[in-house]
Amino acid sequence: MSDDITIRPAEGTWVVRAGGAVLGESADALELSEGNLAPVIYFPRKDIAMALLDRTDTTTECPKKGTANYYSIMSKSRTYEDAVWTYEDPKESVARIKDYLAFYTQDEVMVEQL
Repeated sequence: MSDDITIRPAEGTWVVRAGGAVLGESADALELSEGNLAPVIYFPRKDIAMALLDRTDTTTECPKKGTANYYSIMSKSRTYEDAVWTYEDPKESVARIKDYLAFYTQDEVMVEQL
């Protein structure tokens, strides 16, 4: 693992909501801490309603984690563009986040511990 990246099981059960709808709930989430950045909760894909996500063409590069791919969240009231990211082929040092999704908290997109 990269010297300044720590990945550990996130304690308890976590939920992600968008526009009031629950997108997923998991007791198997991971918490990724990187340097001085706020920790990020990653949810296993199996615990997320993937039918509410729409893959976009957006990608970004992280020198420590690899290529991130993005999804938009489709809610009844609006679309949250590129609000979800995932590392489908992460670098070996962070391989634990493969098949996990992270969410940008914004407006009505919330990640909370139950």
